[in-house]
Amino acid sequence: MTRSPVAVPPAGHSDVSLRWLRPEDAHAWYAVLRLPEVTAQTSWSLASAEDLKPILAACGQDATASQVRLAIVDTEGVLAGSIGFHSINSQHGTAEIAYELAPHYWQRGIASAVCNEVVAWAWQRFGWQRIQASVLDTNAASAGVLRRCGFDLEGRLRRYRRVAGVSRDFDVYSRLAEPSADVISSTAG
Repeated sequence: MTRSPVAVPPAGHSDVSLRWLRPEDAHAWYAVLRLPEVTAQTSWSLASAEDLKPILAACGQDATASQVRLAIVDTEGVLAGSIGFHSINSQHGTAEIAYELAPHYWQRGIASAVCNEVVAWAWQRFGWQRIQASVLDTNAASAGVLRRCGFDLEGRLRRYRRVAGVSRDFDVYSRLAEPSADVISSTAG
């Protein structure tokens, strides 16, 4: 008996749609990830599309997978980027969201729309209690996406990841499925 694929969320933006990222997307995904504007803002360190194959193999459609990744495709079916989760810990109900978008699609509200839809879908689909993101401290655009999507800045991780071989600082943002008791009590009254 074959399992039917899990439905993906709507993209929330008319210029793109979402579908599961597939092994045959490796070359198109690599083409996005190697763009200088993208690599300058991320900690990806890839030599070729072959480097993506283990990542694609680790992707699944449930919270027991080590990664869940969706393709962002434009109206022509061209891969514009990806969004998904890694560092999934089903025991603790946590995951880290990550996304990238080719510069041609920047400043249209696509990243914010897709992030909002994918986070809402993840709450319902996986029942996580916390989603976090690690953003290069100079990546103001991504920090803005996260703030628009209800993520809060928690702090800075110094020399957290290497970007182009140089240790860099990353800011940690998080969004909780429901406010914690300490946040509720500190805002009440």
